[in-house]
Amino acid sequence: MTPEMVTELGRQALETTLLVSAPILGLSLVVGLAVSILQAMTQLNEATLTFVPKVLAVFAAIVVFMPWMLGVLTSFMTQIFSSIPNYVH
Repeated sequence: MTPEMVTELGRQALETTLLVSAPILGLSLVVGLAVSILQAMTQLNEATLTFVPKVLAVFAAIVVFMPWMLGVLTSFMTQIFSSIPNYVH
């Protein structure tokens, strides 16, 4: 296994990780920003107020995006397992 192969494998793994986590992190960011704007407008400064909407949004995002995330991860792992003979020699 050459250093170039290891670098490419690491790059693909990081790219897949970012791709799979982006929808959940992005939705959490948007919900947190919306709750923060609401808190600023109402001057309701409660630190725990952002927790429940974020948890509900992340749960909903996981339910909605799980089939797509599993498809991306399955294709990545299928590619890794099918290229094991190339890595061994």
